[in-house]
Amino acid sequence: MSEEEIAALDKEVRKLKRIASEWASQMHDLVEDRLPAGYQEIPALSQSTYDACLAWAEASARLASAQKGQPA
Repeated sequence: MSEEEIAALDKEVRKLKRIASEWASQMHDLVEDRLPAGYQEIPALSQSTYDACLAWAEASARLASAQKGQPA
């Protein structure tokens, strides 16, 4: 993988981390401000948070592999 491709992947990882953090913040707000009345929001919010964290973890693994010079 070229340096440019690694830099682009690093940028993607940072973006995905920000998105995951935003979802985590929404979960925190639900817990702090809207539970127990907002309990119906838990499944959709938790799935979106999980999906965002999974996307970040997968991209992070690809980046780590690329930085070590191994195939993702």
